[in-house]
Formats: sequence, C-alpha cells, structure tokens
Amino acid sequence: MPADATNPDTPNPPRSPVVRDATPADFDAIARIYAHYVENALATFEEIAPGADEMRARHAAVVAAGLPYLVAVADGAVLGYAYATAYRARSAYRHTIEDSVYIADGMNGRGIGMALLSELIARCEAGPWRQVIAVIGNSGNAGSIALHARLGFEHVGVLRQVGFKHGQWVDTVLMQRSLGERDARTRAASARG
Repeated sequence: MPADATNPDTPNPPRSPVVRDATPADFDAIARIYAHYVENALATFEEIAPGADEMRARHAAVVAAGLPYLVAVADGAVLGYAYATAYRARSAYRHTIEDSVYIADGMNGRGIGMALLSELIARCEAGPWRQVIAVIGNSGNAGSIALHARLGFEHVGVLRQVGFKHGQWVDTVLMQRSLGERDARTRAASARG
C-alpha cells in the first residue's frame, strides 16, 4: 500500500511531488486533508467536514465546468490538492475564477503549494479566463498569503469579520492575479507608463 501523507504514522513523508489531475481514487486522502482545515483551522469557512463522496461530487462539478482539479503526489501519497471554480455565478463573472489550495497537515513549507498553484495557474492561463481570485480565510494565514504573492497575486482587500468559526470572528483576504498573455502585455504597457 502506498504511503499516506495524511496518516501521522507514515515515516519520512515524500518530498518531491508530481502534480497531476485528480482521480476518483484520490478522494479519501483529499477528504482527510480538507477535514483537517475544516475541523482545526480558519482557512475554510466550512464547519462540517464533507466525506469522500461529497468531495468526488464537487470534483465532478469542477471538471464538468472545464476547470482543473489537481493533486500533488509522491510515492503514491496525496500531499495536497488545488482546483479552480467559477468566482461567482452571475454571467458577467464568466472570465474570472477562484483558486483553492490545501496541503496535508505537517507538509507545509515543502514546495507542495507552490507546485500545485503554479500548475493550476498554467492550466487556467490556457483557458478563456482572465482573472483568478484568491479568497483566503483568516487574515493571519501568512503561508497562503505569501504563496499567492510569490506567484504574482496582488492584495486587493480584506473583508473584516465576515465569518464566525471556532468561537471567533474571521476576516477574508482577497488577492487577484491576471491570467494569460493579453494581461501580461497590458501590465507591461502600464509599467512603461
């Protein structure tokens, strides 16, 4: 049986992940990874951890919309996952997406988030989308904020005390990044003045 990075008894978790499309076999590990954040952290405002079947259904909706849903895997262990969804349901938002990235507990700081988010951005740039928004739960989530900043996301705002979880009011940080060559040219032209 492959190593499982979500199992605390796994010795010497792997370090060099391969990023690939998620498959149905990945969703027990994905559900465990997400459950950690639901039950112990402020990164998501969900308060009841969904099971693997619900996570498979969410994956199916993402893929049906033509958006990527990725996992980082090493030695058969799912180390993290990332996906994009529509930013909002209204049709004028159709060229804007939102990213989500979750890393197995204890695996932060090993480049897994960077590998996942870099590949997610690359795949989204190949599509019709122009903007990607990071909606980061908890203004104290320094790791996620730094990861997004390293990959070109700009801080665009904070929604103060919009969530209440684990007995406290929680902010949401908004970060934004342009996608694709069109916007890269626009940014370069703006920089030249």
